[in-house]
Amino acid sequence: MLVPSRLSHKKMNELNPNYSTTRLVTREVPIIEEPPNAAFKTVLFLPEGEGRQGEGGLRTQGYFKRSLPEKPLITVITVVFNGAQHLEETILSVIGQTYDNVEYIIIDGGSTDGTLDIIRQYEHAVDYWVSEKDEGIYDAMNKGIMLSLGKSIGIINSDDWYELSTLNEIARSGEIYRNIFYGDMNIYKSGKHYYTQVFPGTFKNINKGMILSHPTIFIGRHIYKKYGYFDKTYKIAADWDLILRFYKAGCSFTYIKIILSNFRIGGISGMIDLKSSLEKSAIRRKNNTYLLFDRYLLIDRLRILFFGRYAHVISLVKRKTLFNIANKKK
Repeated sequence: MLVPSRLSHKKMNELNPNYSTTRLVTREVPIIEEPPNAAFKTVLFLPEGEGRQGEGGLRTQGYFKRSLPEKPLITVITVVFNGAQHLEETILSVIGQTYDNVEYIIIDGGSTDGTLDIIRQYEHAVDYWVSEKDEGIYDAMNKGIMLSLGKSIGIINSDDWYELSTLNEIARSGEIYRNIFYGDMNIYKSGKHYYTQVFPGTFKNINKGMILSHPTIFIGRHIYKKYGYFDKTYKIAADWDLILRFYKAGCSFTYIKIILSNFRIGGISGMIDLKSSLEKSAIRRKNNTYLLFDRYLLIDRLRILFFGRYAHVISLVKRKTLFNIANKKK
């Protein structure tokens, strides 16, 4: 909970009308009151971590965000590591939103490819950014969630981008702090539209795999507070573990039947290898969904058997590269 929670536009400032993240800011530092038994603590700034290369954004200049009764604050998080090739497009899709009350957080894992130059170029429209080593992509996402002040939180990775009306659609869809919203997503391959990923219409297969498009998902901040964030022991399938956990806890899911985001094929969660299969099997066991005649279980076991038995025929260099990407080693 953030107090004071009811501020009018009179106490908000507009730094720049051209960006969704600079139309409503305040000089008043938020006072954070944690709910009882919160799964984690919200922070305004991260304590310095290993190999920190920089920190900046509006917060470091004394500007903060608040939810307004008619315009709830929505937080967007981008995690990146050596993502200079597409990061600018991701950033522009967030700061170019038609919605007015947007908080933007970028967590960089210690990039060496020019990513920091791009972040600094746009830090006047970013609420907070930090560059330092982390324990992988989900550790970076958890850092972003800890920093978030919004009623609802979306995560868009540095290869992907939103439609410019996405946050407006989320804001107008109901009580955003109570729900998990999700929608459809365009898939791109080699720069061309490949297909559109549409929600299958039922959750009956949620126990078998990730059926929602993660870049379209917006989760109420209080849901993270109550049930926790990503389990960073998983390096590839933690998003499915998170959604499955929230689903089993009885959280409310709302489908928005439009395209909310765009995804480039090539992320680590799209890889199929021994590590991915082992993680998915572990998640099924943890959630008591490891069924004897489940075809997904059979496929997992065949993958494990294949990669375990024939790993010697796979190039050691290729395997090392694959696992380094999966663990996002710096």
